[in-house]
Amino acid sequence: MTQNIETAAAFGTPTQAVHEGRLAYLPVALFGSVMGLTGLSSAWHLASQMYGLPLWVSQLIGLFALLAFVLVSVGYAVKAITAPHAVKAEYLHPIAGNLFGTVFISLLLLPIPLAAYSPLLARVLWVIGATGMIIFAWLIVSRWLSQRQQAAHATPAWIVPVVGLLDIPLAMPTLQWDGVADVGMFALAVGLFFAIPLFTLIFSRLLFEEPIGAGLRPSLLILLAPFAVGFSAYVSLTGEVDRFASALYMLTLFFLAILLGRLRYLAKSCPFRLSWWSVGFPLAAATSCALRYAGHAPGVFTNGVAILLLAGTTLVIFGMAVRTLLGVAQGKLQALAG
Repeated sequence: MTQNIETAAAFGTPTQAVHEGRLAYLPVALFGSVMGLTGLSSAWHLASQMYGLPLWVSQLIGLFALLAFVLVSVGYAVKAITAPHAVKAEYLHPIAGNLFGTVFISLLLLPIPLAAYSPLLARVLWVIGATGMIIFAWLIVSRWLSQRQQAAHATPAWIVPVVGLLDIPLAMPTLQWDGVADVGMFALAVGLFFAIPLFTLIFSRLLFEEPIGAGLRPSLLILLAPFAVGFSAYVSLTGEVDRFASALYMLTLFFLAILLGRLRYLAKSCPFRLSWWSVGFPLAAATSCALRYAGHAPGVFTNGVAILLLAGTTLVIFGMAVRTLLGVAQGKLQALAG
């Protein structure tokens, strides 16, 4: 018998704890908005270098990402102070608990736009993020091995804790910190190694178990992360696009085509919820992957894909940002978290 995992609340605080204190309903997964905005800022920065697009767009999106991080951090700190049991329930949840990794991934990505303003602060955030991400990955893998897991719990959110290590090398070229190269290589090795069994396990669950609920369907795009983020992490460390990197790029396009086909009716089957932010960073990562590859192998197809992804990802993230801000202004944030 499969344990009830409260699918509707799997990206938020389990329902028994949402009324405990102020902002108890606020999901840690909302840090995905920071990830999406930062990833989009990086993509626009690449596009400005390649196509001469305005650099201020990247800088403005980066500032919005920093503001989003501050606001979400303050909100979640209020939740932690007023509703500590809700935080504990969220962490122990077999799906939502994996998304605490979004906090550390945000800290790993923010140094990319922040380095232009304060290299020291960017390095400090990166160290905190890298340390926290490594410890969190160890804790989650230890939890997986110490308890019997259920196949129904193996959703795309499981990719975040360990494959999230691939985000560690992304800011290293911007930080220009040669002394941490081994940390980046460690993260790349562990992230890519665990990507294989986790992707297989989740793909198997999608094939042979009950379909995931409508509220979790946006998270399917997280399956892009091992390929899209893996590409950028590998290129950041090696400094070149070789055949292995090219293979990751082509896998990104293949799975993106599959997943977009699966999610084309998402807006009808699943009204906007905060869980939709899980699509932001994977789309931004795929866009950066396409832009980097287009810079390596310019052509009508590669440039066309890169520009199309940049435009589409910008529209999607802008739309989610507007819907989220409207929800806040109308006092409907709790409803969007449901």
